[in-house]
Amino acid sequence: MPHGLLLIEDYLGRRARLYAAERAILVGVLPPGRLSWEEEELMQELAALVHTAGAVVVGQVIQRRRRPDPATFVGKGKVDELAYLARELNAEVLVMSDELSPTQARNLEERTGLKVVDRAQVILDIFAQRAGTREAELAVELAQLEYLLPRLRGWGVALTDPGGGIGTRGPGETRLEQDRRKVERRIQAIRRKLEDADRVRLLRRKRRQGLGAPQVAIVGYTNSGKSTLFRALTGAEALVEDKLFATLDARVRRAELPHGRWALISDTVGFIRKLPHQLIPAFQATLETAKEADLLLVVLDASSPWALEHLATVRRVLATQVFRGEPLPPLLYVLNKVDRLYTPEERALLARLQLEVRPQLAVSALMGTGMEALRQELSRALARHFARVRVHLPAARAELISWLADLGRLHRVSWEDGGREVELTLPAVWLGRLRKARLELEEVG
Repeated sequence: MPHGLLLIEDYLGRRARLYAAERAILVGVLPPGRLSWEEEELMQELAALVHTAGAVVVGQVIQRRRRPDPATFVGKGKVDELAYLARELNAEVLVMSDELSPTQARNLEERTGLKVVDRAQVILDIFAQRAGTREAELAVELAQLEYLLPRLRGWGVALTDPGGGIGTRGPGETRLEQDRRKVERRIQAIRRKLEDADRVRLLRRKRRQGLGAPQVAIVGYTNSGKSTLFRALTGAEALVEDKLFATLDARVRRAELPHGRWALISDTVGFIRKLPHQLIPAFQATLETAKEADLLLVVLDASSPWALEHLATVRRVLATQVFRGEPLPPLLYVLNKVDRLYTPEERALLARLQLEVRPQLAVSALMGTGMEALRQELSRALARHFARVRVHLPAARAELISWLADLGRLHRVSWEDGGREVELTLPAVWLGRLRKARLELEEVG
């Protein structure tokens, strides 16, 4: 390798990510024996991640061994094979199926002359590309810096140059030490900013709760169709792409439901197996809406041959990373993408899913199939959060009709004995406020 060539990540992390049109070879180390569904999906998911990050997959290499080599992840002979294959395919980067240690990544780059990134780096890169708010950008930058810090190397001989200046330990401090201190200071600054953002988000959540409307969070494995479902329910413009992690920032919109009811629907980031632990805080920020929800819509891609395994991942993430042992709210499973079921085997998997999860509905959010039944089921599941009432207003208080309309949905306004009778549906938490206003009311149905 030429002297001075950047290795693993420089202090700006330029080599910590994939770039558009880079040609990549996927590399997996799997146990000996037959390729299982999990291993097959792992490599297919890695290919999808690389595609989402913008690179091009030109080859795939799988080595069978009981455990990764502690020095180079793959065996020494496979290292030479990868270098040769990269030259043949004109590839620039190796993408490894698991997280590498700093030593493994450094040794692979030195022995192959190629850029080496692992699965965690690809996911971090996708998050960095798709963060749509300042808070999300900060959370992802924090995750990247925490990943980078133990791998920081700098520019070869430049690391030995003594440095000095304000904030350093003096002339004897190396460039590497200066860079490390800069990264550590940036990490602390981001954490302070995220603490401020947490307080703002808490205030917004309290305001939403003050509206009294039930909250529904859409959760599920990445690329299961959550954003398409969100758009179908709310009519909101949401990014819909056939890529992993199309949504990173939680959005909240109102959805109208039958029987005069409604809900605040939130779209959240998708789950995935082997999530880099540095990203768990970023996930937590977008999934707080799930923790506060009155109902979870768990979306499964019914057309995926690994739908049952995705279900297991979603359940595990909810239990261990979102609710952490606390009781979950009611769940409604949405078996999405039924328009993609073409073969008897695919329809048989749907039948297995329908036996596995309750309550559930099969829909195609894209085509609209089953969406009316889903709205009906949402309305029924959230019925306890609403009350339908008749309010009797004397003529002198008729101006309260507009106030009542702001609280809920008016069904009927009629004259009665010199006053007015208003029938409306409103969140049940507002009944006390109506009684405090000394209004004569009765619940209907």
